[in-house]
Amino acid sequence: MRILIDADGCPVVDIALDLAKKAEVPCHIFCDTSHVFEKTGAETHVVPKGADSADFALVNFIKTGDIVITQDYGLASMALSRGAICINQDGDEYTDDNIDALLLARHTAKKIRNAGGRLKGIPKRTKEQNLRFYEKLKKLLTN
Repeated sequence: MRILIDADGCPVVDIALDLAKKAEVPCHIFCDTSHVFEKTGAETHVVPKGADSADFALVNFIKTGDIVITQDYGLASMALSRGAICINQDGDEYTDDNIDALLLARHTAKKIRNAGGRLKGIPKRTKEQNLRFYEKLKKLLTN
């Protein structure tokens, strides 16, 4: 088991690294050249800038049982098909039972934006979200 982090825009990298260290689980960070992260306790994989280049590098790196942290539904879908356990930055788990609905919601939102519509922005991150993420990842690492 390893932790693989889609680091572009991920607010919980430090929490994941702390838990990985405590559990003695290897941690890998994936990003492209426009978002380079160097964190102690993780191996950073930097790929050339390009549409979804970090996502594809991460997917190709997955082994069954790895934990993938991402907020990207498309990446989560590909990771699930490779046998990974996927969670988002709030500790919500992506599963075969919910990923199709999430992908449909993403598609619908894109259609609304392309038609000139506006959607609400993402609210400010809370301590409760960090705690839910921490508890979920801790549980996954101890099972």
